Amino acid sequence: MELPVVSLKMIIVVHWLLTTWGCLYPWLPQPYLWSNYAILAIGVWAIAQRDSVDAVVMYLVGMLITILMDIIHIAISYDRIAGIQNNIASRDQFRFSVGMTILSLLLKPISCFFVYQMYKERGGDYNLNFGFPDLTGNRDRTSYQTIDGQEPHPQPAAFAGVKTSSTAY
Repeated sequence: MELPVVSLKMIIVVHWLLTTWGCLYPWLPQPYLWSNYAILAIGVWAIAQRDSVDAVVMYLVGMLITILMDIIHIAISYDRIAGIQNNIASRDQFRFSVGMTILSLLLKPISCFFVYQMYKERGGDYNLNFGFPDLTGNRDRTSYQTIDGQEPHPQPAAFAGVKTSSTAY
């Protein structure tokens, strides 16, 4: 099954719009706003440098971190503001803001999946090595010598200290 092609520009625009709508009513703390807009700025960097694997992986890691941070911000801030709503108009604006924030949070894992696909397309390494022993049986074989292009070994001399004429300098 073919995955749909989703542009990084579209992901950035959707999350920018949802973050902006989520902040229409001032119920979220400032770190929510700063963290989401900072990650969106890294996403713009990933758009600007089309071949950069670092920009995409930083955007991906930032999105994963903001998922956890958004959950914490919503959980802490919702109860504090939800009980104070007196005006119907401000209550509706609060509900819309909460809905857009939750929608943004629900779309972030899907966006992370598509950004990971972009990471692989840009030539990112699939394996993450944290320095722990490998339990699957795969060993790091980077220090082994390849057998594809063997270099000729010099012939050992028949007697120690005697040079043979076949060795050219």
